[in-house]
Amino acid sequence: MVPVTGDAVADRGVWFRVESSSTGSTVRRATERLAGELELGEARTADLAIVAAELTSNLVKHAEDGMLLLRPVRRQRDAGVELVVMDSGPGMADLTLSSRDGHSTAGTLGIGLGAIVRQASWFDGYSLPGRGTVLTVQLWPSGPPEPDWAAGLTRPITGEAVSGDGFAVRVAEGRRQVLTSDGLGHGPLASAATDAAIAAFHAAPAGPPGVVVQHLHRAMSHTRGAALAVAELDPTAGVVRFAGLGNIAAHLVAPDARRRGLVSLPGIAGHQRPTVREYDYPFEPGTQLVMHSDGVSDRWQLDDYPGLAERSPLVVAATLLRDAGVRRDDACVVVARA
Repeated sequence: MVPVTGDAVADRGVWFRVESSSTGSTVRRATERLAGELELGEARTADLAIVAAELTSNLVKHAEDGMLLLRPVRRQRDAGVELVVMDSGPGMADLTLSSRDGHSTAGTLGIGLGAIVRQASWFDGYSLPGRGTVLTVQLWPSGPPEPDWAAGLTRPITGEAVSGDGFAVRVAEGRRQVLTSDGLGHGPLASAATDAAIAAFHAAPAGPPGVVVQHLHRAMSHTRGAALAVAELDPTAGVVRFAGLGNIAAHLVAPDARRRGLVSLPGIAGHQRPTVREYDYPFEPGTQLVMHSDGVSDRWQLDDYPGLAERSPLVVAATLLRDAGVRRDDACVVVARA
């Protein structure tokens, strides 16, 4: 989908449409280059090459509309590499069984997914017959990662190398907050607006979402502006606090799959003088917050995917992006839970 150059892979990652073995070679070289930039080490770089080869081979053999996202992932003491693959069919009836060595549906040795699981620091996935598969893999130089309470991904509009959509997650003095941003338009200038929002979000003083959105608005005056929203999960108080400007959709999905939409007001962060209001919503145990840009249709329903709500936030986000994302716009999905 996006041509790979010698440039560093940005945190929002690079997408590949995997249709042939030649693309697999391109993906492997890109992953090895990223591993070198992150100083992953020789042994883990070799492991990563195995994972990349097996993922792309499975996409070529089995997938319809197979896509792969490559991006760096970071924690306080080091950095790793993450790969997300998705396809639209045929799907697997039992992902756990398919991940065991010796299981094959294509007459091979059946070591593909098993090899991926063995090399990975973290692995998760979801598959539904007739709907396709999502797999997520992380490789770190040492130790598995802590489970993510929030995760997301972005995809640029067809024909662009960068996305104007983006997201960020932070914990500021105990406040668990998520930002979703949609820079106006597409391409580098939209991406620059979202980059400014993300930088300002990480630098913002600890405060409720309404205060943070005001801070972002002031910090983005030099950009073309963005629609954006900040949500704060407070499971102790049993509320989600939310403030948004423009076309950022947000929903609370209860354990029984009931959805409740959150209110964003009209406006553009960085321009004019928008009205910012913060709203509180009940947040019962087991509820998930789903935020996305207008590059994702809001017609999705989690109960269309049996068992998906139990998977990691990243797998939920990737599945929604695959099925509800539109190609004629940048797209971003973020999922958070207590």
